[in-house]
Amino acid sequence: MTNPHRSHWRLNPDIDFLNHGSFGATPIVVLEDQRRWIERLERDPIEFLGPERSLLPKLDHVRDCIAQLVGADSEDLAFVRNATDGVNSVLRSFPFAAGDEVLITNHGYNACNNAARYAAEQSGASVSVAELPFPIRSSSQVIDAIDHSMTSKTRLLLIDHVTSPTGLVLPVKELVELAHRRGVRVMIDGAHAPGMVPVDLRDLDADYYTANHHKWLCGPKTSGFLYVRRELQSTVHPTTISHGANTPELGRTPFLAQFNWIGTYDPTPILAMPTAIEFLSGLVEGGLSQLMRNNHTLVVAGRELLLDALNCSVPAPVEMLGSLASVPLPAERFGDKAAVNAFQRQLYREHAIEVPVFLLGGTLPCLRISAQAYNSIDQYQRLADALRTLTCQVER
Repeated sequence: MTNPHRSHWRLNPDIDFLNHGSFGATPIVVLEDQRRWIERLERDPIEFLGPERSLLPKLDHVRDCIAQLVGADSEDLAFVRNATDGVNSVLRSFPFAAGDEVLITNHGYNACNNAARYAAEQSGASVSVAELPFPIRSSSQVIDAIDHSMTSKTRLLLIDHVTSPTGLVLPVKELVELAHRRGVRVMIDGAHAPGMVPVDLRDLDADYYTANHHKWLCGPKTSGFLYVRRELQSTVHPTTISHGANTPELGRTPFLAQFNWIGTYDPTPILAMPTAIEFLSGLVEGGLSQLMRNNHTLVVAGRELLLDALNCSVPAPVEMLGSLASVPLPAERFGDKAAVNAFQRQLYREHAIEVPVFLLGGTLPCLRISAQAYNSIDQYQRLADALRTLTCQVER
């Protein structure tokens, strides 16, 4: 089946790439725009990179574009290299005291959960884990699990907008309201959200929110943003302290000044973001909102093929999916890490299919698919056909 959008990406035509969720994939037009920015940078590095010269207005223009997309005031958005960087900035700045708790979930991104543990260790705080089920019946189970896990010592809740391993869109607005009623601040890891699901930070009202540009917004790698509630900005600092700490003219506010310059770095992934947003907004009739709906429809259809091939029940309601979906694999055939790694290699080497296969919580084998504009339903059918064959004969 020919996909008319496939030609906009430089993906290997011999591979069924069903793993947009890991690192994204950048369209050709965005790469070309980034290349133009790189050439301008190298033609006059001092003029281009010097914050006191011409860099800051360029960053502010992109900041305005991102702010409009995610429903925020631009002065509340700082740029970070990725969502993990944003999470670390908040956690390592947070005023934890001995005896405090930070609450994470078992579906959280491993890197960010590690950051929570590190920050807690440095201050004498502790980490507690809310156990979210998978398979899952409804979002109310998420709310109940987190509600029951909060204690009088909980100071910060770190949750995903869209969980990385299971692809679940969590009820983040309800969780923010729940936490705030109990005097708990909320940090949302929105790594997958912009470009996958609607994001309105004003309505969401979280204390902190970070996201990647390189995933579902299809920007170049090492580009993301960090939102911090206005009254908390003086307490949040980048993971690299540089000139902005005592040079307020490096940004519209002291908060932005610190994040605008963290030492010499390549700003071209950030500067290419307006082109990425424009590209996605014009890819299908109906704009980015319609593209997100299309991707959701495709991943749901793809999941149905996989569930049929595995003779598996629906592991999560459709309304909790964006454009990621995970399905459990037979536990009796994939009981350890070596088995799931071998299975992933088989899918790639023998069937030319790129998907993540992993153990959720170290025990439940799962396979995750993504849906982006360049994907087609026949790719998921090929994966389903491969699953029928390979789940009976696992390479050891």
